[in-house]
Amino acid sequence: MVERIRRDAPVLVIGLGRFGAATAGQLQRQGREVLGVDEDHVLVQKWADRITHTVQADARSIDALQQIGAQDFSIAVVATGSSIESSVLITANLVDLKVPQIWAKAISQSHGKILARIGANHVIYPEREAGERVAHLVSGRMIDFIEFDDDFVMVKMYPPKAIRGLSLTDSQVRTKYNITVVGVKSPGKPFTYATEQTVVSNHDLIICSGTERDIDRFASLDD
Repeated sequence: MVERIRRDAPVLVIGLGRFGAATAGQLQRQGREVLGVDEDHVLVQKWADRITHTVQADARSIDALQQIGAQDFSIAVVATGSSIESSVLITANLVDLKVPQIWAKAISQSHGKILARIGANHVIYPEREAGERVAHLVSGRMIDFIEFDDDFVMVKMYPPKAIRGLSLTDSQVRTKYNITVVGVKSPGKPFTYATEQTVVSNHDLIICSGTERDIDRFASLDD
């Protein structure tokens, strides 16, 4: 039986560049204990007061990782990405140390495949994912965009004119556009889950779900 990892388990973050530092900082704000590791003394000093613990070490050395107690962590994030060789070597070291959950940053598809093959449980493509998200947001109607692995997306957006002033039943959103309005946020009011009787006004924001293609088409109705 696989041991379940505690939700508040400490996290080892290797690499304190922009991505690693942002990850460590957010974990810290969530109340998680974080050990940030980098071989650059300047970065270690920079984040010493903002992360639970920081240490200067070369994570390409399995001995160095053992000395800082990497084997005692249930979760590790390999945030180095500029050097594919270093990223792969660090990930392999963590696999050898039997760290149960390893998240690794990749800078290309081939890099990601290698990381997955050697044992990374989760491969992250921050630049690609950010680029895809921005490409959807620049249309102007979408305010936020989240994509899932199976082509399912959720967006926060302004409602197209075709559904304003009508209940979701009367506008036939699901039938006509193949998307689901999950909730509505009216100015000065809390978020509410949508029902068939929900009427969307000119000033509302809506949360929608559907396939990427259907959502893009729905968001472009007023273009």
